[in-house]
Amino acid sequence: MNLQQLKSAVASGELDSQLRVVYPTDSELNYQKERIIQTICDFEAEYGYSDREAFVMSAPGRTEVCGNHTDHNNGKVLAASINLDAIAVVCKNDENIVRVKSKGHKMNVVDLNDLEPKEENYGHSTSMVKGIVAGLKQGGYNIGGFDACTVSDVMGGSGLSSSAAFEVLLGTVVSHLFNDGKIDPVTIAKVAQYSENVFFGKPCGLLDQMASSVGNFVTIDFKSTEEPVINKVEFDLASYNHSLCILDTGGNHSDLTDDYAAVRGEMEAVAEALGKKVLRELTYEEFFSSLSEVSKKVNDRAILRAIHFFNENRRVEEAVSALENKNFEDFKAVITESGYSSYMYNQNVYTPKNPTEQKLSLALAISEELLKGKGAYRVHGGGFAGTVQAFVPNELLSEYKRVTESVFGEGSCHVLSIRALGGCRVI
Repeated sequence: MNLQQLKSAVASGELDSQLRVVYPTDSELNYQKERIIQTICDFEAEYGYSDREAFVMSAPGRTEVCGNHTDHNNGKVLAASINLDAIAVVCKNDENIVRVKSKGHKMNVVDLNDLEPKEENYGHSTSMVKGIVAGLKQGGYNIGGFDACTVSDVMGGSGLSSSAAFEVLLGTVVSHLFNDGKIDPVTIAKVAQYSENVFFGKPCGLLDQMASSVGNFVTIDFKSTEEPVINKVEFDLASYNHSLCILDTGGNHSDLTDDYAAVRGEMEAVAEALGKKVLRELTYEEFFSSLSEVSKKVNDRAILRAIHFFNENRRVEEAVSALENKNFEDFKAVITESGYSSYMYNQNVYTPKNPTEQKLSLALAISEELLKGKGAYRVHGGGFAGTVQAFVPNELLSEYKRVTESVFGEGSCHVLSIRALGGCRVI
C-alpha cells in the first residue's frame, strides 16, 4: 500500500485484525489508529506525497522489574516490554540516505557512505541512527536508504528506555525493509547497544535493548553477552489484583552520564582488583572473603555497589521462583528488598552532584507510607533522577495516584500493562 491507501485502510478498520495483534484492547486500538494516521500525515508533510510502498513499525518501552544495574557486569535481570511504544511510518528511497524525523525533534540525516563514529557527535540522535545501520552492515546484513517519521509515547527520562525503543525501532525497520524481517531480536538488541556505546557515547548495558526487542515478560542472564539466556516467565499481574505503576518524579536528568558510568566503572574496578573483568566472573564467596584485599585497591562505594550486584542477582532468581510458584507476596517482598539495596548500596537514587534534590527518595518514602506491607516499590531503571516502580493493590490504586500526583503533578503516575511483542512490523 502507498501512504494514501494505508491511511484509508487504517481509518476504515480494514487493518484492525493486524493492529490487534500488537494493540489488543479497544482503547489501545482506537488510540493507535489515530496515531498512525497522524504519523502518515506528518510523513506526507515532511517528505511530500509519495506512491512508494509504506510500512508501520513499532518497538516498545520496557520496565525493569528486578536486576537494577546488573546487566553491564554480565548479571541477571527480570524485565518486560510495556504497552507504550515508538512507531515509525517508513518508505524506502533510492538515494543511499537515511532520514528520520521524530516528532518534536530535528531531522536526522545519515549518508550510508559515511558510517564511522565521531566523538564530536556523541549525544546526538543522528549518531544513534548511524550506529544502527553501521552495526547491521558490519554484521553482514543488507542496508539501504529510507525515509521515516517516528513518534513515541515512551516518556523520555522515565526509566522506560525511550532511547532503546528508538534504536530497536530503527533495527526493526532495517530488518523488514531490507532483510525480509529475518534479523532476530537478540541481534537487533546487540546492535542497538553497540550504537549507543560506540556512536552515541553512552556506556549502557544490554538490558534495555533486549527487553524492548524480545518483548513480553522475560528473565535474561547476561553471563555470556554473546549468547544471553532468555526465558519468558508466565506472569499475569491482573490475576493478582494489582497494577503496575511507574511514577515520574520529574527530576533533573541533565549531566547524569558520568553517574551511570561510575556505577559500571566501580563494579568493574572491584572485579579488576581480583583479576577479573566483570563481577559475574566472581562468586560472592570469592568476593566477600577478599574484602580486606579489595578495600586497599578501590573506594568504599565500589565495594557497596559490588555487594548490591551479587545480592541483586540472587533476588532475580528469587523473584522468578516466586512468580513461577504463584507466591506473589514473596515476589513483592523481593522487589521491595531490591529497592532498598539500590538506595543503600548501589546509591543511585540521587546524584551526589545535587544532594538536596531527592525526588526519587521522596517518591519512595511516600510509596512506603501508602504501600508498606501491601504492595512493592523500588527505584526504576538507571536512577539518580526519573521514576519509581510500584506494584499497587487495585483497591489502593486511586489513593496512590491521588497522593503521588498531588506531589509530582497530574499525570505523573502511569498505570501500564505488559506487551506480548517486542520490536515488530505492525502493517
